[in-house]
Amino acid sequence: MTHYTGGCHCGQIAFEVEPESDFTEAMVCNCSHCSMKGFRLAFVPRDQFNITKGDGSWSTYHFNKGAIDHNFCPKCGVQPFGYGKMPDGSEVAAINLNCVDVLDAAALPVNEVDGKNY
Repeated sequence: MTHYTGGCHCGQIAFEVEPESDFTEAMVCNCSHCSMKGFRLAFVPRDQFNITKGDGSWSTYHFNKGAIDHNFCPKCGVQPFGYGKMPDGSEVAAINLNCVDVLDAAALPVNEVDGKNY
């Protein structure tokens, strides 16, 4: 497994993630929320994601169906991750790849998702 670290801009929230393989693409969603924030995302099973600093110190935003906990730092406003569930009910963490240390998220191939019409 590959080990990644990351967090918000001010450092109040930090995480580590150990996906089964390297991040090889970024999901880019065209929904109003993701497109406004310019997210490049990867989803991993929840047990591969761990908060290392600031556990519970974030604020959460819900919209539309309220299916995803969009967690953001109340100090700097950055949303480094979210929590949600896959259609089969399995828990996942949505990693904002722009918040992962030493990863050039902009260089990853893009998998476009039509969240606007979902």
